Amino acid sequence: MTKTVYIVDDDDAVRASLHSLLSLRSDLVIRAFRSGDIFLESLPDLDPGVLLLDFHMPGSTGLDVLQSVGNDPKFVAIILTGQGNVGLAVQAMKAGALDFIEKPYEAEFLMTAIDLAFSRLEEGNEAASRVNVAETKIGKLSPRERDVLKGLIEGRSNKIIAYELDISPRTVEIYRANLMEKLEVRSLSEALRIAFAAGMFPKN
Repeated sequence: MTKTVYIVDDDDAVRASLHSLLSLRSDLVIRAFRSGDIFLESLPDLDPGVLLLDFHMPGSTGLDVLQSVGNDPKFVAIILTGQGNVGLAVQAMKAGALDFIEKPYEAEFLMTAIDLAFSRLEEGNEAASRVNVAETKIGKLSPRERDVLKGLIEGRSNKIIAYELDISPRTVEIYRANLMEKLEVRSLSEALRIAFAAGMFPKN
């Protein structure tokens, strides 16, 4: 399988930097697009691959591109953004992104995400297994931990979650730490990915 990476970013310097970094990998074919519109125009003729999408672009945004390819098994998308927050991560994952990486990113972390994305492309019929794993992990959460996770997915702060659940912010922090330990994750984006894979919350 040819490993093609599509860089979609309106920033010339970012495109050049990513191209330079990825060119160190002899197993990757790299194509760059300066806008989401140009990428979408080329979409029918593109081979399967991994998308590195800037979230904020003039014209068709990263979210627009995601919504166009989110259900297409030919592509796996990774969002790159300099304005990361939980709300954007939720939007991206609802639209089908595999991961959400904030700029500036570590080269090794990005390469790992790209390799995971290619593994996802190649897995195909293992999707059901991933869902089962996610459901098993979510099943370990207590009702209160699920409530806290739901609040986090909806973009609420610890204080707001505490108010809605009538508990202290410190208690929310404890539930949050516990649920991340049970899900075996180190970041909120990983927890979100498991929750969506398990179908814990609707995607619309």
